[in-house]
Amino acid sequence: MAQKPQDGERRKLISAARRVLRHLPEGLPPALFLTDPKRIADPVSLADQLPQGWGIIYRHYGAAHRVWQATQLAEIANRRGLALLIAADPLLAMQVGAAGVHWPFAQQSAARKWRSRFELMTVSAHGGQELRRVESNLFDAALVSAVFPSNSPSAGAPLGAHTLRTLSRESRLPLYALGGLNAQTAASISDAAGVAAIEGISDAFGR
Repeated sequence: MAQKPQDGERRKLISAARRVLRHLPEGLPPALFLTDPKRIADPVSLADQLPQGWGIIYRHYGAAHRVWQATQLAEIANRRGLALLIAADPLLAMQVGAAGVHWPFAQQSAARKWRSRFELMTVSAHGGQELRRVESNLFDAALVSAVFPSNSPSAGAPLGAHTLRTLSRESRLPLYALGGLNAQTAASISDAAGVAAIEGISDAFGR
């Protein structure tokens, strides 16, 4: 059977994620798939293709079907050994039994009262300035963006792999690189940070 180009992308991402495990603390997934209703039509089907031990950050943005979708993702996570985090919605995370919550930088203070409720809590940081202002005692890891050129409308100028490594050495938290991460770019940062992506993962694991 002829090999599909997608198969090669998938193998490269899996290989990069394995290298990440050498430096991430135990209990953190090597790669995080971020959902996006505008760019990923069916995150549930895609989540069912992810390798065991990876993670999902479900971002619902108030969608009417969020409880149903979060419940489906939680079932997949439990069945396949994935870590599910719900973005900025601790009540929904508790309702579906998610492993934790992902917080935008602007909402990090709201995380204080939830720290003891969840196994994992992560936070977003756009660049080094925000990363240095993160309350590191509240979180298990930070997602730093944008590392490479990204399609996200909120992405600024890319930091690049060299700056990411500098931030990783300086940070009190383990880092995930977000923004322009795919099978090619993930290999260049796997010694410094975990992998976090939307389309970079969906392109490799989508059916």
